[in-house]
Amino acid sequence: MAYDDFIAAPPDPAAHPLAKPGYGKRSAPDQSPPRNGDFEHLPARAAYLAGLLDRLSENAAMDAKTIAKAQPLYGQAAVRTTLNELGVAGHLRRVRRQVPSGESVSGTRWVFHTYWSRTARDNEWWAVFLRGDVVPGAAAAASEETDVQEPPAADEDPEASGAVPPPEANSPRPERSSAPSAAYDTLARLGLQEPRLALSAADCAALEQLAAEWVARGASPEHLTHALLAGLPNPVHSPRAFVKRRLIDKMPPERTVVPATPTPGPRRRLMLECTNCRVPGRPEALPGGLCRGCRSLDGSGPGVPERSARQPDPGVRALVAQVRAGLRVPQRV
Repeated sequence: MAYDDFIAAPPDPAAHPLAKPGYGKRSAPDQSPPRNGDFEHLPARAAYLAGLLDRLSENAAMDAKTIAKAQPLYGQAAVRTTLNELGVAGHLRRVRRQVPSGESVSGTRWVFHTYWSRTARDNEWWAVFLRGDVVPGAAAAASEETDVQEPPAADEDPEASGAVPPPEANSPRPERSSAPSAAYDTLARLGLQEPRLALSAADCAALEQLAAEWVARGASPEHLTHALLAGLPNPVHSPRAFVKRRLIDKMPPERTVVPATPTPGPRRRLMLECTNCRVPGRPEALPGGLCRGCRSLDGSGPGVPERSARQPDPGVRALVAQVRAGLRVPQRV
């Protein structure tokens, strides 16, 4: 079909119909920003439809019938062929996803998406992405976005930059570098619950290592407090020595901690579909988004060998020759 005006105005993406909830277009991650000439490597028809598909919103209908109605230049057959070309070029993949139990309201167990990537991807990238693994380049992009605070220069004033210099080594009262540990805090609270075991700051610092060993062996602060306060003599002449003796004598046994087997997260139940005939299969079996039969018809890959290329069995040839010879002999009535 010929058209009088091939330089038609591009259709409005906002007027494009949306697919049913859970269906339609999905944008692939880590795409390059849009710019002029994104699809100049494609033929004219594919570049035109690629620009249209790239401007569509999420969940937009991506079937050939809807796309043919959305623009005035190409019909359903041309759009279907172009979608196959975009899949081979690495811009498009059709995927069916299994809906987890309880997520689907209508009872449908599978939903169908069309993943679109402005940046052309190879078959290995699509296979990794559909498995749910980290796609190549995602970790590098994440590391580039992370802000790294550099130390101030040698000639920079620490006070002007807001940095606080560390305390002097010979300071009479060095401050703790971090918040008190659970062991230190438990020892410090003993005097609030039992005045006979009131410990000073130096006592808590000296006994912190023994109390931390309790915590490392699985004792909670409540367990540690109960073990130190149970059955106190009256009076307690030396709280520090008494607490140290109990920490040593009542030390809990070491427990063998069996590392928990990490439970794998939910796998992405995605199955690739042939862009042309919609037959499902693994990404490795559908390079370019096309199955073997469609690649043979499209001419982009090896297909099923033709019958004429096969070598017939010699026994079959001999049997056929006998049948033909029998047909030539005239039959007597």
